[in-house]
Amino acid sequence: MTDNAEPNRWAVLALLSVAQLMVVLDATIVNIALPSAQRALHFSSSDREWIVTAYALAFGSLLLLGGKLGDLFGRKWTFIAGLCGFAIVSAIGGLAQSFGMLVAARALQGMFGALLAPSALGLLTVTFAGSSARAKAFGIFGAIAGGGASVGLLLGGALTQILSWRWCLYVNLVIAVPTAIFALRLLVNHSDPDRAGIDLPGLLAASAGLFALVYGFSNAETQSWTATDTIVALAASPVLLITFVLIERRAEHPLLPLHIVRDRNRGGAYLSILLAAAGIFGVFFFLTYYMQENLGFSPLTTGLAFLPMTAVLVATSTTVQTRVLPRTGAKPLMVTGMALGAIAMILFTRLTPDGTYASHILPGLLVVGLGLGCIFAPAIGTATLGVDMNETGVASAMVNTCQQIGGSVGLALLSTLSASAAASYAVRHADLPGLAAAAAVHGYTTAFGWGAGIFALGFLLALVVLPSKIKPRACTLKAALARGISYAHHVDAAEAPTTTHALRRIDGSPSTRSESG
Repeated sequence: MTDNAEPNRWAVLALLSVAQLMVVLDATIVNIALPSAQRALHFSSSDREWIVTAYALAFGSLLLLGGKLGDLFGRKWTFIAGLCGFAIVSAIGGLAQSFGMLVAARALQGMFGALLAPSALGLLTVTFAGSSARAKAFGIFGAIAGGGASVGLLLGGALTQILSWRWCLYVNLVIAVPTAIFALRLLVNHSDPDRAGIDLPGLLAASAGLFALVYGFSNAETQSWTATDTIVALAASPVLLITFVLIERRAEHPLLPLHIVRDRNRGGAYLSILLAAAGIFGVFFFLTYYMQENLGFSPLTTGLAFLPMTAVLVATSTTVQTRVLPRTGAKPLMVTGMALGAIAMILFTRLTPDGTYASHILPGLLVVGLGLGCIFAPAIGTATLGVDMNETGVASAMVNTCQQIGGSVGLALLSTLSASAAASYAVRHADLPGLAAAAAVHGYTTAFGWGAGIFALGFLLALVVLPSKIKPRACTLKAALARGISYAHHVDAAEAPTTTHALRRIDGSPSTRSESG
């Protein structure tokens, strides 16, 4: 695809960005509305977690299936189906008259989100394949992927405070319906001409393994690490995921071709996204409680307080992707981003019960926004670079899987550590005035200390796993024609460090080969 081949590519980017924003913000928009929903539907605080967990479980465990369906039947139609389904079940959730109805709607949101998210990223990859604007497009998309959660907090706070908690679900109708209408006109369908069946054994093993992983950590947070359900789920998850890998090695048409994750560029990018999400979801969760309970912020003010981080993230993502990445490659950026993330977590460990926004929160938000801007856009661009066109859906699904699983597991783990630290602090300081607030803040700072460790691990893995920037090797027109294929190749320095040969056969079917250095 050349720059002139797709005249509406920026309109397509806007369309896909809106859909991606809806999926990402729905992971956090309900958080601020939970207290109001709890009062309206009369469910317990222990049940409250399931409104968040139901979405995460369905979304995280079905993403690979969603990506595969897009590859088989065409990402345009899975994208539109995801939008329409998301809108319908969001309306059902907004109308919920019971806790069970709300949880079921959130689970269905996650299911349709798993169909929508990989389709959006796959369509972006195909639309900007071979375009000199690819780096800029992925910079914008990466900024939305990284900053959408804070937008969800702002929007959730505004809707809850001004209208009702139900509008945190109804708002998806306002987003999804117009987006689906424009998608019908703008998008071009791409599907696998050699359509194969779905790898059902692999699908069952992967979905069950991811479900057990998220469920186990979530149950540990709400129950305990020694609860039977927690132990069974966390023991079953690695067994199921190892079984999935063994199945994929032998499957004729694997759900996840293992060469996608074996590539050092893509594998390193997936790990970076997973660990960054594990660290950052805790920032939103704990700072939201700190600002509302300790600083007395309203839901709307809390959402506004995250805007500086979002602004820095967006500015950094678009800048590094277009101006820095072509000179350095992805590795230095992701390594730097992980280091900045660790520094931000350390800054957050300075929180005190009588702290202030300007001195205790804002510096860390600015640093973490800078760090995430260096991670998400380069990682997402690298994670989908150099795969066959009929595998972009699965490669895209892996991006969303890593982000969702990392965030869910990270939040559950950090919440458990925070609660344990707060309880221990309360026992040791039973006579301390203002004990409840002090214990809660001690729990938050403990979680941020562990968050710094997560980013430090990401720093080490990015340093070791990601290869240094490699200059792409040219593929000449003469050599391509000699193999009986037409040449449609664009080498963009922003697409390093993977060498990409995007070749189209004379009969029109795509063949994309990625060579790792």
